[in-house]
Amino acid sequence: MGQQRVIDVQEKMPILQGLPLSLQHLFAMFGATVLVPFLTGLNPAVALLSSGIGTLLYIFLTKGQIPGYLGSSFAFIGPIIAVAKAQGVGAALFGCFLSGIVYILVAAIVARFGVRWLQRLLPPVVVGSIVIVIGLGLASTAVKMASENLLVAFVALGIAVAASAFFRGFLGVIPVLIGIIGGYVFAALLGVVDFTKVGQAAWFSVPLFTAPQFSWAAVWMIAPVALVTIAEHIGHLLVTENIVGRNLMEKPGLHRSLLGDGVATAVAGLIGGPPTTTYGENIGVMAITRVYSVWVIGGAAVFAIAFAFIGKLNALISSIPVAVMGGITILLFGIIASAGLRMLVESGIDYSSKRNLIISSVILVIGVGGMVVHVGSLSVESMALATFVGILLNLILPDLKEETTESGSAFKPAP
Repeated sequence: MGQQRVIDVQEKMPILQGLPLSLQHLFAMFGATVLVPFLTGLNPAVALLSSGIGTLLYIFLTKGQIPGYLGSSFAFIGPIIAVAKAQGVGAALFGCFLSGIVYILVAAIVARFGVRWLQRLLPPVVVGSIVIVIGLGLASTAVKMASENLLVAFVALGIAVAASAFFRGFLGVIPVLIGIIGGYVFAALLGVVDFTKVGQAAWFSVPLFTAPQFSWAAVWMIAPVALVTIAEHIGHLLVTENIVGRNLMEKPGLHRSLLGDGVATAVAGLIGGPPTTTYGENIGVMAITRVYSVWVIGGAAVFAIAFAFIGKLNALISSIPVAVMGGITILLFGIIASAGLRMLVESGIDYSSKRNLIISSVILVIGVGGMVVHVGSLSVESMALATFVGILLNLILPDLKEETTESGSAFKPAP
């Protein structure tokens, strides 16, 4: 059998061939992208819309040279929930907008000075530990949601685990979506799904937009998380480089990729959506299909925008029982924590070094323990505080030269 033909980055395909491939990318990102607004209280339709618009902006700002789909970022779930609970959704959206501004500022600095300063600021011992905090810090949320109906939660979890472990090809890329659908069907058979709003919803419906509102809490609790997702972004770009066989860090350049993600995130915050990030799920689809065309990715973005205006679809998403999402997030948040652990292992972090041990230990306890520091009327909580402290310890503790030479780069490809 001959080798599968590669569709290059800027190559167009016949529309009848391209549409099914675009739908594959839509399905790959769909479950995770709507899960974030479901957990944080944002509007799933706006999340779909902002992911589609953000992806098109990303393709435009990277000159159509990087095939990447931007979906909702899980790293911001905890901080968004905390700020929204204390000061409202508008305040949380202000933090989302600011995280996009952080991306844009970092992109400008990278364009001027390169990336070495960022590698010194965020070595793998810091980034890996914070990624673990992102996953474990949400563990109690997953358990609480699952506890609403343990049977439904464990069925959804079991289906997602089975899909992840045993399915191959494209189905192996979308275990989250398969788990949500399977759990939803099981919950419907038990009679615990309320279809009332689905029946009442119109087929065409304009998403409900929410404007951001200024909040100092959002400045300190949400915006700093962008530093962690920037490291994730660079890891995804390196993986994409390996798949498509191009030096994307040089052309169109890391700064353009960061700029695209930053503008997309800022726009999402302005209209009521969560921050965006490049999706590993869609990178996996490209690796499987060997279709790297930005036109196919752009087609998926157009589908996402169209789906945002289907009222019955959005009502259907809202009718998913909390327990179903609870079961899915048990797996998902655990995978996030494990990805941080994998980053530490693959980067060769030596924990016989007291410096590494101290940095990881302090980050993990502050982040997972939910520590809060009050400065006047401001509060800096858990993950943002752990990020600040981790960066500070990395800068002030001795043996920095030994750390950078032995541990390697924080930006190794992550799953």
